[in-house]
Amino acid sequence: MLDAVTPPVVMGVLNVTPDSFSDGGRFADTDAAVAHGRRLVAEGADVLDVGGESTRPGATRPLVSEELDRVVPVIEALAADGATVSVDTMRAEVAQAAVAAGAVVVNDVSGGLADPAILEVVAASQATYVAMHWRAHSDRMRDHAVYDEPGGVVAAVRRELAERVEAARAAGIPAGRLVLDPGLGFAKTAEHNWRLVGAIDHPDGVAGLGLPLLVGASRKSFLGALLAGPDGVPRPVLEREAAGHALTLLLAQRGVWGVRVHDVRGTRDVLRVWARASESTLGA
Repeated sequence: MLDAVTPPVVMGVLNVTPDSFSDGGRFADTDAAVAHGRRLVAEGADVLDVGGESTRPGATRPLVSEELDRVVPVIEALAADGATVSVDTMRAEVAQAAVAAGAVVVNDVSGGLADPAILEVVAASQATYVAMHWRAHSDRMRDHAVYDEPGGVVAAVRRELAERVEAARAAGIPAGRLVLDPGLGFAKTAEHNWRLVGAIDHPDGVAGLGLPLLVGASRKSFLGALLAGPDGVPRPVLEREAAGHALTLLLAQRGVWGVRVHDVRGTRDVLRVWARASESTLGA
């Protein structure tokens, strides 16, 4: 008999920025952001990932005060509702304020490289820490999409994430509060992203580090490039959802811990169908 399937955690993206690649700043206002967060919970989000800094390629960084003003009121309101809230930040000061406001996950796309003090902040809390593979800030990351070592991008991402795990553990974060993210789209070409997806459950890849994996592929440019029309123009951002759902299903089948998505309702539909269909094959 097959083991029962376990759908991944659905992390809903809540960008509180004026320059997000995916929503164009639709939720930059606190009230709009809180309302959208509540919609995502109603649609089935397990976690809300609140971010006040755009990490799209070429983006410039906000001031710390701007990032704090964007995320803290939203986190306070959603946590007061009883939502499970994550803060998407690379800054120790923001992580500390977010945890104080009710966040229980710190999703650091730099894995502690942008601000090493963030590891100590998380260690002193009870928050879960997501360490993503990262090489440089958004305005320079394209220059770092080179993986010439044996094993290519899969080996490099595993090695560099292993280093981030060591740093997190040395700072006092226990393994039980660590999650890894291969960082699709960050200092990676489309081909690099597809190689990482293909090896997501391979023991020689990131899965071999033995920690839960979070994958954020939703609406990213490598999906748009795959779906380009005859003229070579990538599929627009808001027209990539079906491709994202197909990838979510693949990731679920390969046992990832969580998926970070914009379309929570569609993702939840896909996972419900997969779980129900799998359940029907278990006992008969």
